[in-house]
Amino acid sequence: HEHPHVLLLQFGPSAFRLPGGRLRPGETEEQGLLRKLDNKLAPAVQDADPPSWEVGQELAQWWRPNFDVHQYPYLPVHISRPKESRKVFLIHLPKQCTFAISKTYNIVAVPLYDLYANEQRYGPVVAAIPLLLARFSMSCEVALPPEIEVEEEELERTESKEE
Repeated sequence: HEHPHVLLLQFGPSAFRLPGGRLRPGETEEQGLLRKLDNKLAPAVQDADPPSWEVGQELAQWWRPNFDVHQYPYLPVHISRPKESRKVFLIHLPKQCTFAISKTYNIVAVPLYDLYANEQRYGPVVAAIPLLLARFSMSCEVALPPEIEVEEEELERTESKEE
């Protein structure tokens, strides 16, 4: 697609979420994330190799201070024991990967530009991902068809002759 995408699980016509879930007692964040990725996205076929998930940097931590729906990218100072904490990690995927999704979900690859400032559709955590990724330097490499590469070389030769 020539530009970065975020994989989201879609359930229902307009509900989206990132893969993940709660940790088991004694489980590290990385172990829990890998377990949830395997459970939600890895093929259940015996012949298929499970994807090799590479857990990258923590992008953000969101807090739910009380029993309400709002989550904040900071812990309010008046809250000493928050109800919930969510962390968002960058996961590097291989160039080719096979996913197996439950029938209750669809997997959707959403371009970063569609997430930006789109809180009403994706929610505050998912809509903030483009801003969280802004601190990284990304380069997208696109493999051009051979005929385009030749045309570019000819254009460069023509420009150098004109000089």
